[in-house]
Amino acid sequence: MKICIVGTGYVGLVTGTCLSDFGLEVTCVDKDSEKIKGLNSGKVPIYEPNLESLIKKNVTAGRLGFTVDIEKAIKQSKAIFIAVGTPPNHDGSANLEQIEKVAQEIAASMNEYKAIVNKSTVPIGTAAKIKEIINKYQSKSVIARERGDRSNPNLNRRTGVSPVYPIPFDVVSNPEFLREGSAVYDFTHPDKIVIGTTSEKALKIMQEIYRPLYLIDTPFVITNPETAELIKYACNSF
Repeated sequence: MKICIVGTGYVGLVTGTCLSDFGLEVTCVDKDSEKIKGLNSGKVPIYEPNLESLIKKNVTAGRLGFTVDIEKAIKQSKAIFIAVGTPPNHDGSANLEQIEKVAQEIAASMNEYKAIVNKSTVPIGTAAKIKEIINKYQSKSVIARERGDRSNPNLNRRTGVSPVYPIPFDVVSNPEFLREGSAVYDFTHPDKIVIGTTSEKALKIMQEIYRPLYLIDTPFVITNPETAELIKYACNSF
């Protein structure tokens, strides 16, 4: 299965690397071209035990790659993981600007069904917001296509042609529970995997992605997106 990870920060880089080590084909995307250039030349921007060796191993095996081309990565992937930052605003609330931009990029680039998986730490209700944004931008693409508006950013950037909309998708909440200094171990030996979705299709995709962890008897907590988002905040309080 091909996976796209949007964001190569702490969570995104560890997630993408570990999923590639599970045998999946992973493309990590970031808008920072210098960071991507460094990763492609073997320069790892963070230190985490075993991370550098795992990156080298899976890049060499052809299972892990890094790019700034988000459109291509989205089109070729069945599951898209959102792992971008949500820094606090002045009032302490989470700034979802990066997540909203990624949702717009996904809407513009989808060519077939996608499972869209949020890994970022977000307020309760963000999965529903991501779904709303993608539906909104797909609708804009329909209108632009009917009008023949080739300047619309939601049309295919290379051909100027919009695919048939609406393209089906599901949004999944899959929070991370990684500790700095043991993130690789935490990802590969978790005490639980939380999957928040109401879609059987998306659930099967997630179970396939995490099959190696199921085989070592990792508990799977299957719930709705809102409860999965709440679980993340509850765990952070301890």
